[in-house]
Amino acid sequence: MAGAGVKVRLKVIPGAPRNEVVGWRGEELTVKLTAPPIEGRANRELYSFLAEVFAVSPADISLVHGETSRHKLVHVAGISADEARERLKPHVGR
Repeated sequence: MAGAGVKVRLKVIPGAPRNEVVGWRGEELTVKLTAPPIEGRANRELYSFLAEVFAVSPADISLVHGETSRHKLVHVAGISADEARERLKPHVGR
């Protein structure tokens, strides 16, 4: 049975050469995105990228806090914390 979801603290770096999960720095997961932080483009790309990483629908990703900040809190619906850690492993530091 899928869990209610998990919250993940992020540091987002827009304008990178490629989308990637860099790794954990303290309690934040650092994510690089190619989209610039203009008119919500980076946030939209973040939803798509995290959906791919966590193997969920983009609709399962929601922003809890930090719409205009590089420091964000997102909620990933339908997976547990253990599932989130497992799904992140192949993406961290690729």
